[in-house]
Amino acid sequence: MPRTVRNAQLETRTARSRLTTRPTPYWHSIDPGLHLGYRKGKRGGRWLLRWYKGNEHYIEERIGIADDFADADEVAILSFAKAQALARSRATILAQDAAGIVRDQAVYTVADAITAYLLWMEQHRKSAPDARNRAEAFILPALGKLRVVQLTSEKIRHWLSTLANTPPRTRTRPQQPQNFRDTRADPDAARKRKATANRILTTLKAALNLAWREGHVADDSEWRRVKPFAQADAARIRYLTLEESQRLINASDPALRDLISAALATGCRHGELARLVVADFNATVGRLHIREAKSGQGRHVVLTEEGIALFTRLTLGKTGDDRLLQTGAGLEWTHNLNQRPLLKACRHARIDPPISFHVLRHTYASLAVMAGMPSLVLAQNLGHKDTRMVEKHYGHLAPSYLADAVRASAPRFGLATESSVIPFAKIS
Repeated sequence: MPRTVRNAQLETRTARSRLTTRPTPYWHSIDPGLHLGYRKGKRGGRWLLRWYKGNEHYIEERIGIADDFADADEVAILSFAKAQALARSRATILAQDAAGIVRDQAVYTVADAITAYLLWMEQHRKSAPDARNRAEAFILPALGKLRVVQLTSEKIRHWLSTLANTPPRTRTRPQQPQNFRDTRADPDAARKRKATANRILTTLKAALNLAWREGHVADDSEWRRVKPFAQADAARIRYLTLEESQRLINASDPALRDLISAALATGCRHGELARLVVADFNATVGRLHIREAKSGQGRHVVLTEEGIALFTRLTLGKTGDDRLLQTGAGLEWTHNLNQRPLLKACRHARIDPPISFHVLRHTYASLAVMAGMPSLVLAQNLGHKDTRMVEKHYGHLAPSYLADAVRASAPRFGLATESSVIPFAKIS
């Protein structure tokens, strides 16, 4: 196994943070004729390789994102060591191409790439079932049989456009034609479909990028040229007021009331709450331990006094391995089991249109931001790796020093009162 070359400027995120932003990458030789590069940007850096082809000709390629702000997953976000390994792997492929060596790329299909990616997801991410559902419903039927080398940017754009123009699917009985939802009354339907298409495109690109990094395909330029729909994720984040939240709690059946209360007290996702056991609650320090988060990494959620009281009550009479939250029938909560009771509770609480369970997470975050909770603290409690998601979705709700300063100091002209308006004399 090739050794990992050391470089004091590039091997840690702390060292890279001290580098200045410049147009040219920071290059470091890792093998004869092969350099690993780092290009620093305002929002993090990227890894590149430079391979000497011969005759004074170099090939430069972008490898992936550096782990400047997010922890490396070694597929999309790369550490210094993984970037070296990937650069060497790509250099081998480039050398084989230059020598005319034929590999198995000619028979590697999109379905092969999806299979390998889903296997990686199941080992590293809790969102693997969601990725599998997207792939099986939208990627494999349309693109699965295509060889990756046949996948052009034009074909991907056509597929993406078809996704965006197809109405959302609804539940359909097996062996029956697929049913679709009527969205003609929804003015935001087009944006929603584009946002969904973007998420499916992300899954496809992730699978193809993994295939490229593993050497199953030599060129990633075709799918890299395909951009997602712009401004598709600009939806207004919906959240409940304190008064609406209290009405919803009061209108819920006892088991659902506990689940809703837990969501409002923590901001946790539905799956995180459904998996909680008694041993995950530490009453002494007032924290919940989320062992299985969406990112694959656990975290500790700090609770308020009423949150501590809630979970203390939920643990009464239970042993360490017992579920904290269950349905009235003693079953584990699933999305399918909460939908109808939540719809009923919204109707009784006069919340129209009814909310999805995820709105409770938005409610926790929105009200916390408006109360002045720092973005970093909120991001950590919600399980985000940094503050970008918090600032993107909730930043406009935060108390604004700029707005307060403008309203305190800007000039006033009496614009709101008609008596201060002096008309010009009529010119004869």
